[in-house]
Amino acid sequence: MNSEQHSKQPDAQLQAIQAIALAAGREILEVYDNQDQPEVTLKADNSPLTDADRRAHQAIVAGLAEYDPETPVLSEESEAISTEQRLSWRRYWLVDPLDGTKEFVKRNGEFTVNIALVDNGVAVAGVVHVPVSGESYLGKQGLGAWKLSASGELQAIRSHNLNSSQPVRVVASRSHRGELLDSLIDLLENKFGDVEVVSMGSSLKICLLAEGKADLYPRLAPTSEWDTAAAHAVLLAAGGEITDTAFKPLHYNQKADILNPHFLGLADPSHPWADLLSPLFA
Repeated sequence: MNSEQHSKQPDAQLQAIQAIALAAGREILEVYDNQDQPEVTLKADNSPLTDADRRAHQAIVAGLAEYDPETPVLSEESEAISTEQRLSWRRYWLVDPLDGTKEFVKRNGEFTVNIALVDNGVAVAGVVHVPVSGESYLGKQGLGAWKLSASGELQAIRSHNLNSSQPVRVVASRSHRGELLDSLIDLLENKFGDVEVVSMGSSLKICLLAEGKADLYPRLAPTSEWDTAAAHAVLLAAGGEITDTAFKPLHYNQKADILNPHFLGLADPSHPWADLLSPLFA
């Protein structure tokens, strides 16, 4: 997307999603601000669940039902939906009411509300809201991407074109590191000389790519589709991309499970990343 394609402000659909995300954020903050140690239960997959997750889910489902009652919703906290039914959806809302529950429990503020619209496997619109800071990231295919401050200041954002004279900025999870990621960083250091590693929680890692503050996000550990879709939409609208380790764009709702493959968030998809990184994934 070039600058001529960037609209001055989000359209009515993005504004509606933003309002729903804000409502969910308020529910999360009521729990966050009033409980020194949130009560945590474990789901069947041993992932943590808090009252904030539940309240945010309810706010989003209610908001989307009012705004767009014809389009189905898949949330991390949804009741079980059959694979057959889900795979029949061409267009649906994909939601993580509280992405970064571990960060929520740690009380470091790095958790988000994620709402994405998926059409034919592509995350075409999305909002990532950060309840603690009040900031939001918004993006829509063919329209543009923005960062919205808590005070309402709207800033158009673009992903960064890689410049060999600057250090490569790699964003990594606070919770997930491993030998493969360390090998990737070593490879980048051999190629570029200087690598800056930035740690961040939740889908904010992808948003750093979208706003030009990072170049590469290698995720070489499990994630689910609702973890990435909203931020993926923002990154796409900002000029970036997320690919699998074969450098094919990530798509949604294309198989029986909802797990993402290992992936690479790329601020500059035009850079020959495949030539450099493919040997790692052979």
